[in-house]
Amino acid sequence: MNIKLPLTDESVEKLHAGDDVRFTGVIYTARDAAHRRMVETLDKGESLPFDIRGQVIYYVGPTPAKPGQVIGSAGPTTSMRLDPYTPSLLAAGLKGIIGKGGRGPAVREALKQYKGVYFIAIGGAGALLARHIKKVDVVAYEDLGTEAVRRLEVEDFPVIVCNDIYGSDLLQEGKERYKLAVT
Repeated sequence: MNIKLPLTDESVEKLHAGDDVRFTGVIYTARDAAHRRMVETLDKGESLPFDIRGQVIYYVGPTPAKPGQVIGSAGPTTSMRLDPYTPSLLAAGLKGIIGKGGRGPAVREALKQYKGVYFIAIGGAGALLARHIKKVDVVAYEDLGTEAVRRLEVEDFPVIVCNDIYGSDLLQEGKERYKLAVT
């Protein structure tokens, strides 16, 4: 399924765990330090340095670009580390998250409550994923280096729906199918 970003309630309602998706548009990068700052900013009642409503955040710390490239390797990082911050960002209007690995119960519940979707990207494929990134700009927290928030313009960026707004969990479903197959 091809999706032009940003995400809307209507677009996330059509997504189900296991769906292959290709994003075209803008996604933002953010990892631990940036998430901490964003949540602290929201807790103070202040505005974030970019409008998060309808946006997708990619948990990535890209490597520096080689000559002739817009970005270096850009593979996903482990998502569960961001679980303490994710519900607050979803409440502020974030609609999508890209990472790798599973999410905890609080995040899965917040995805349902705020109509957000967690997507997984293939770990270890950062060089291939980088080919779908056409432009990169730092938009916030430049002092964080690789953890600064970047605005990425992407084309046909491949992800898979892991957790949808209906409570489905692709990783958990896979584990259950495996248990049945080996017993």
